[in-house]
Amino acid sequence: MNDLSLFLTSVLIWGSTWLVIKYQLGQVSPIVSVAWRFALAAAMLMLYLTLRRRPWRLSAQAHAWLALQGVLMFGINYIGVYLAEQYLVSGLVAVVFSLVTFTNAIGMRLFFGLPIRASAVLAATIGVGGVALIFGRELLSVHGSGGTELRGLLLALMATLVSSLGNMVATRNHRSGLPVLQVIAWSMLYGATFVLLVALLTHAPLSFDPSWRYVGSLLFLALFGSVLAFGAYLTLMGRIGADRASYTAVAIPIVALLLSTVFEQLRWHFETFTGVAACIGGTMLALRRRPGS
Repeated sequence: MNDLSLFLTSVLIWGSTWLVIKYQLGQVSPIVSVAWRFALAAAMLMLYLTLRRRPWRLSAQAHAWLALQGVLMFGINYIGVYLAEQYLVSGLVAVVFSLVTFTNAIGMRLFFGLPIRASAVLAATIGVGGVALIFGRELLSVHGSGGTELRGLLLALMATLVSSLGNMVATRNHRSGLPVLQVIAWSMLYGATFVLLVALLTHAPLSFDPSWRYVGSLLFLALFGSVLAFGAYLTLMGRIGADRASYTAVAIPIVALLLSTVFEQLRWHFETFTGVAACIGGTMLALRRRPGS
């Protein structure tokens, strides 16, 4: 797959998960649902690796880095997002998380010496501004406790920073030559284990909902939202860098918006069209080929 195909695969799948995750909410604790999701995704990948007779064994040092990637990218990150959405509207969480376009650029500079380009800062500013415009009416309609909102905002910011650190670790693992599928399988397993431990420590009931809505959405999130989407994203990140790949966070709300329009009869307004145009413009500016590339 070329870079554009990898980008679109990640965006289209993750854009749809916003709608699918709603079927996970109810009887099962959100944290436990995250654990089931990544445990199932890891099992799927390990079964595939077994059938294709791909090597599993990696060095102890590699496993330490994979465990760190799993805890950051599939553990703390997802727990933070799920908890933040208990205090904030999803639109505000999306706006905060789109700031990963800035934090990834800073991370690539600090950890790998990659210069921060003026065009990248401009693209991130346009893209994040577009996301804010898309959810502008939702944000203005918020009426809640200031302390509650602050708690949710801090959780969302924490999730964004942790996700960015996870991207840095994933970049390090890619540059070390570790195979993508094995990286995803092991890191998801470590992430699921970490989330399960958090659930136990917080006394969240380890329940499971056998309904077709829950099981069907869980399978979709594990196979498409985890295995395929993260496979495409991490491959793309290895090719173009975590700073440019992070613009998926700007494009994903567009897909979620389109699906919400079809399935939830969402009405578009002037700022919606303007926001979408800004997101597309910022993403195109960020992903354009660099001179000499």
